[in-house]
Amino acid sequence: MLTSASPHDVLTDLDRRHLVHPVAHWRGHEACGPSILASGQGVWLQDDQGRELLDGFAGLWCVNVGYGQESVVQAATEQLRRLPYATGYFHFASESAIRLAAKLVDISPASLSRVYLTLGGSEAVDAAVRFITLYWNSVGQPQRKQFIALQRGYHGSSSTGAGLTALPVFHRGFDLPLPNQHHIPSPYPYRHPSGGDDAAVIADSVAQLRAKVAELGPQNVAAFFCEPIQGSGGVIVPPAGWLKAMADTARELGILFVVDEVITGFGRTGPMFACQAEGVEPDLMTVAKGLTSGYVPMGATLMSEAVYAAIADAAPQGMAIGHGATYSAHPVGAAVALEVLRLYEDGGILAHAQAVAPRFAAAMQALTAHPLVGDARQRGLLGALELVADKATRRAFDPALGLGERIFGIALRHGVIFRSFNDHILGFAPALTITEAEIDELFARVRRVLDDVLTLPEVRTAMG
Repeated sequence: MLTSASPHDVLTDLDRRHLVHPVAHWRGHEACGPSILASGQGVWLQDDQGRELLDGFAGLWCVNVGYGQESVVQAATEQLRRLPYATGYFHFASESAIRLAAKLVDISPASLSRVYLTLGGSEAVDAAVRFITLYWNSVGQPQRKQFIALQRGYHGSSSTGAGLTALPVFHRGFDLPLPNQHHIPSPYPYRHPSGGDDAAVIADSVAQLRAKVAELGPQNVAAFFCEPIQGSGGVIVPPAGWLKAMADTARELGILFVVDEVITGFGRTGPMFACQAEGVEPDLMTVAKGLTSGYVPMGATLMSEAVYAAIADAAPQGMAIGHGATYSAHPVGAAVALEVLRLYEDGGILAHAQAVAPRFAAAMQALTAHPLVGDARQRGLLGALELVADKATRRAFDPALGLGERIFGIALRHGVIFRSFNDHILGFAPALTITEAEIDELFARVRRVLDDVLTLPEVRTAMG
């Protein structure tokens, strides 16, 4: 008797044969197949087998307003009906894109006055690099081609941004980083030689930036890129005052200061943007993810009036600035972003996130009592647990153990999603709408995951 394959099996087969997944071991994925998500509401997801999952990572650091916000769906639907596409070429524009640009300037640091709308964070970083190159050429300093970023930093995976990114998986086989891309040590308190002394971490970073600029020649350096908190590098939370010190140093050295707020923006760390907590006013800022809460693709590159004016004034009469894309300033993305921004402010989501952040911090800190947890770090609703083989010496597990994927799989069995990095750091970034009860449930499930990991023979052996 012939039997028909289930919808799940059909989709799994099609996925294995045709869909290329981002940042995956391609042959490994073919073997294991996809976990197919079907629906979501708030901080909860359901897969196509009916299993409920508590999403402690907001998709990919992005679903800040939670799943199923009907007003966001309505904003997209109304814009699709009225004007589904409008090019930004030939001096055309749409109302939603214009209003979004103005709104972003209104809520951003005072130094930023101009907005280029993109389709995501990688494109926003790529645009920033192009604008910076054009800026220095425009002001008669074409030798400024050297870019500095942080080890463990993440600035997307475009052909250019992946070199500013300082994670080996984004370099291997791609001929990156480029010769003009350089990195200084991460401000990593838990792994710093001082043992985590705030002043020492800040002083060390400032000295490293000064030294790198001196090595390259101050007249040759274009910009310094950094995240206020390093996301994909393991949620590295620098001491308070670090970002301001680095901004002041960059300004003193005469190089552009670029803040990548793709992960930290839109209330993730407390304020609308993380740099606002220290009064930092960058020359350029990149955003994405929480801009539309992941409902549709969109990002932005914001720049100061000085950067914009230098480029604009140097362009020959009648000659276009040669940067753009078909979907730049897409009206549907802009309409969604405007509604998401309204929810953050008028809808009270930022205020709610600030109110529950202490519960999130307390739940994470409580897990430092677990035998596996060497460090818990967080700011706002962004955090990480660092697992170690020896808490006294902070000895890490050997990466060869390959625990990252195993931990993620154990988590799925316990109905919880978080980021499981290869260096045994667990990342958390739940929707800003998460309740205190859901925070408790999230970390209760995480504790059960840790208990299961502790029983693995290879883990027990590594811990001695």
